[in-house]
Amino acid sequence: MPEFIDFLKLFGGFVYLLMGGELLVRGALGLSKESHIPPVIVGMTVVAMGTSAPELMVSTFSSLSGYPGIAIGNVVGSNIANVLLVIGVPVMIYPISCAQEGLSRQTSLMIAVSLMFIVMCVFEPIVFWEGVLLVTILISFLIMATRGAAIIPLDDAEEEMDRGLGLPTYPSTITLFIVLGVIALPLGADLVVEGGVGLATSWGVSEAVIGLSLIALGTSLPELSTTVIAALHKSPDVAIGNVVGSNLFNILAILGITALLTDIPVDRQFLRFDVWVMFAASVLLWVFVLMKGTIGRAWGGVFLAGYVGYMVAIY
Repeated sequence: MPEFIDFLKLFGGFVYLLMGGELLVRGALGLSKESHIPPVIVGMTVVAMGTSAPELMVSTFSSLSGYPGIAIGNVVGSNIANVLLVIGVPVMIYPISCAQEGLSRQTSLMIAVSLMFIVMCVFEPIVFWEGVLLVTILISFLIMATRGAAIIPLDDAEEEMDRGLGLPTYPSTITLFIVLGVIALPLGADLVVEGGVGLATSWGVSEAVIGLSLIALGTSLPELSTTVIAALHKSPDVAIGNVVGSNLFNILAILGITALLTDIPVDRQFLRFDVWVMFAASVLLWVFVLMKGTIGRAWGGVFLAGYVGYMVAIY
């Protein structure tokens, strides 16, 4: 029975996270549309952070609650899932082109940031000044993006604003969307951490493994659903930008902000295996981007097999 309750907490937490992220993003887009703020600005700030809000809330809450293994595991596991699963699933429906303009710069930055993250893990814990460094790089990246020197996935946000579907228009409704999103996100994060820790105890595994698998998969659901819907409409190319942008935000924003609040110790097991799987997956995607190749069903099968193999390995 306690295990069932932990499952309910985990599931309910994911529902709160998904609802909270969706409400926050739609409220922000509605505010942008009604106040005539350029969608590119909102896309690079609230929308990009909104899609990473589940990971941010879970990592922050778990670190402050004394479970840093979940925080690191969530970021590493989400980055692995973003490449192998979030790209692997939609290419089984429709192939993805990696020839987008400027994508090579963004993917190269993802590789550099991943390497820096690995170095920080070696010299753990990740402390305040490293959090300042990560957030500074994030701000610099956003400034570059506004000046056209880098790209970030904004297609969905701008298309949503152009259509105006599901966006609040009245000030009171916009405020309600944003407030409900801000309330739902921490509630969901708290439930996910409680449920994840409970399941880890019941199954006799570490919080790190739960963070790498169940929690990482759950917090990657927004990216997965977006890419699958895009693939069904035969326009999945935006998936690459979404994945790279999300992976950057996971390290720069989530770990950066969490490190500003508390030191993040790193379990040595991450350095033995998990961060290298994350880095290898990132390099594989980087190679496709540099070659301006197309990821088809055969490679999609390789990506998915890699993810399943990784899940089997950590358990």
